[in-house]
Amino acid sequence: MSKVRRATHAGSWYTNDGRELSSQLDEWLSKAQPSYSPARAIIAPHAGYVYCGACGGHAYRQIDPSNMQRIFILGPSHHVRLSGCALTETSHYQTPLYDLTIDQKINEELFATKAFEKMKMSTDEDEHSIEMHLPYIAKVMERRRGQFTIIPVLVGSLSADKEKLYGSIFSQYLADPENFFVISSDFCHWGQRFRYTFYDKSCGDIWQSIEALDKMGMDAIEQMDPAKFSHYLKEYENTICGRYPIGVLLSAIDALRRNGNGRRMSFKFMNYAQSSRCKKMSDSSVSYASGALLMQ
Repeated sequence: MSKVRRATHAGSWYTNDGRELSSQLDEWLSKAQPSYSPARAIIAPHAGYVYCGACGGHAYRQIDPSNMQRIFILGPSHHVRLSGCALTETSHYQTPLYDLTIDQKINEELFATKAFEKMKMSTDEDEHSIEMHLPYIAKVMERRRGQFTIIPVLVGSLSADKEKLYGSIFSQYLADPENFFVISSDFCHWGQRFRYTFYDKSCGDIWQSIEALDKMGMDAIEQMDPAKFSHYLKEYENTICGRYPIGVLLSAIDALRRNGNGRRMSFKFMNYAQSSRCKKMSDSSVSYASGALLMQ
């Protein structure tokens, strides 16, 4: 297998100049603190770096690359409707820094469960939710270039039962300290162009209502409660595009808890940002949050 997925969003969503990109990532990482490190999983945004690059740095700053062998990247599908999860059939993913190697052994293990579809190259290259994490991964892992692999997973619109199924499958990998999980998600997409204009005027301006709404969801995630997060989504219909990858992570954590593995787990968000501060109903914004999971 020699097919390579191109960095199709380089030059538009982020710079395709390797030196410039490395410098940007260094700057964002330097401004964040390793306050919740070493993380075993992170939630981080996937928008254009001009909007969310700085926010993403707070999640990636929690990574200790020294023991990391395999990185799972769970990103939502924006362009193709999937009822399950799909895996790439390529050998490498390009970045302007260096190419990242797909873990064929893990892919084969996951395909053997009969729960995963194969991702077309066109679907893979159209999607941004995984790609936007690759430069950050390449950057934080650059001292171990060639010594780790990635497992990209495109996550479709899952039922609660399928979130539990995939959570159960991934829980065995989450339990291994040599594995790391990146959960790709932006938070509230607010405005008429997103067909979502929830506004609680008691919070103040629209942007303050959006922040309060997002932080209710973030609180459910910090409690690592999949049922509470699901209930929150049903009640408020918040347009969190990575709700299903987040649901899979919460289900994996829940599966580990139910198995009584004795590990202490905690999740915390370190940073929250909005692309703009909405004050009028004609405004729009997207929210971003970076959080990390500790397992002891």
